[in-house]
Amino acid sequence: MSDHDGAKHSVILLAAALLIVAAAAPLLVEARPAREIPAPTVEENLSGPDAPGWEEVPAADVPLSAAPSGLPNYQQVSVRTVDVQAARSESRLYVRMQWNDGDANTRIDNLRSFVDGAAVQIPVNTSTQPAIAMGSERNLVNVWYWHADGRTEELLAGGQGSTTALSGEGLETYARHEDGKWTIVFSRPMDTDAANRTAITDDADLDVAFAVFNGSNMERAGRKSVSAWYYLPLGPGQSGAPFETLLWAIAGLAIVAVVLVTIQGVRRARGRPGGEES
Repeated sequence: MSDHDGAKHSVILLAAALLIVAAAAPLLVEARPAREIPAPTVEENLSGPDAPGWEEVPAADVPLSAAPSGLPNYQQVSVRTVDVQAARSESRLYVRMQWNDGDANTRIDNLRSFVDGAAVQIPVNTSTQPAIAMGSERNLVNVWYWHADGRTEELLAGGQGSTTALSGEGLETYARHEDGKWTIVFSRPMDTDAANRTAITDDADLDVAFAVFNGSNMERAGRKSVSAWYYLPLGPGQSGAPFETLLWAIAGLAIVAVVLVTIQGVRRARGRPGGEES
């Protein structure tokens, strides 16, 4: 290979390496850890489903699956994904859920009719992650439960079938059904002095899970679509294994690029008169 060809080859390798790094850089900027739902700080009130401020809040597409249950046909749930947004002001946390549902079931007409619904689950103790199915006796959860007939419940649970209503009027919900889609906003004060009610602070991230009930599909109680645990990054800093993995991947690509260019340079040097024989 001539010096000219070798130089040309080295330039091509270097250009390819730069393209790889350039392509990976936006991923580093835009990526977030797995199962993170952004929760930016806002100044405006976002209680309304159509509040203009929601347009500026990033959304996460959260997959849903059937909750394990002993009910007949429990796996035949109809809602398989929900769009979730979250935001916080100085005093309140907002969680907005949107999902497709062609029929708005807002009342019970007979024993075989059920209303639509949605729920948000968070740990009472934010330093640990409870069992996904309504927590456990040693690791309790708060459940915010909205019913399409207008009822909203704030519940304490320590395992399936163990819910207890929490007193107080801090939790608010606002809902809208339009164009075959439900939009529901949960809003709750960040601080609380009540026993067994989650204190939401900026000292730690907040685990959160979601559930959706389609009344027209006879979904109720344990028959529902549920998510895995996600989290709101309320704590200081931004870290996590996915970010570290991406950083190491980009570093590895850069190392490979440097090695390739170095090898090519050595080969060129050996091929010149007076160089070592290969």
